[in-house]
Amino acid sequence: MAVATSSSIAETYARDGFVFPIDVVSEADAQAARADLEAAEAELAGDAEKLALLHSYPDRLLPSFDRLVRNPALISAVSEVMGPDLMVWSSGLFIKEANSPKIVSWHQDLTYWGLDDADEVTAWVALSPSNVESGCMQFVPGSHTRNLVPHTDTFDENNLLTRGQEIAVEVAEDEGVDAVLKTGQASLHHGHLFHASGPNRTDDRRIGSAIRYIPPSMKQRSGDRSLVALVSGEDRFGNFTIAGPPRGRLAEEDFALCRADVEIKRRVLYEGAETNQGKRY
Repeated sequence: MAVATSSSIAETYARDGFVFPIDVVSEADAQAARADLEAAEAELAGDAEKLALLHSYPDRLLPSFDRLVRNPALISAVSEVMGPDLMVWSSGLFIKEANSPKIVSWHQDLTYWGLDDADEVTAWVALSPSNVESGCMQFVPGSHTRNLVPHTDTFDENNLLTRGQEIAVEVAEDEGVDAVLKTGQASLHHGHLFHASGPNRTDDRRIGSAIRYIPPSMKQRSGDRSLVALVSGEDRFGNFTIAGPPRGRLAEEDFALCRADVEIKRRVLYEGAETNQGKRY
């Protein structure tokens, strides 16, 4: 598939609800970010709590991932859709280990985020090859034009989503488009888009960062001021707690900020669920 250009991004996104591939960083730079992540995973291997925070807040804990969410090519692409004022609501990692049965069921991103609007763009950046064999995302074109539909919580062990949530209405899976990405490329998709991904049948990890961009005008319906990064433009609303760049690499002060935000995320993401002990936060 031809690489998306600025002239086609907004039009394609409006029509389909997604656009890919977008060249973001070089393969070498993406591999360097992956190496930094995996070094951090090794350093935190004996601390399950900090390792979970790393996977949920890589941009708050690693300067390399802070640079990624602020990457000029990525900001330019998202700005084509959303305008110049951008915040990152989260940038959690989706990792499927080699030869793993882990999947992501059909869902819409905004189902449980507690945000007051649908003006959100998820940029999914591949830090390893994301293809059919490794379990790349599938998108149903045009499904973003629907409002949020009912979802069912499964809390399935092999589902990487917070609550193992899956769409409870029929999904036209045969219309799904495979979002194949090379290392260093990204896709953009709308928060109402139907999407899913299958298992990783390769001998390498499939690693991606799902960077959720929102405008500063958005807010949590609960009134909580969750932790965000202001990565482009300005904030004229003050609805969130803006974090600066990481104070260091795996700095204790940054872990403390993430822990405080976890309490907000748990209230928001698990509202109405039987448990708040899902896959994330």
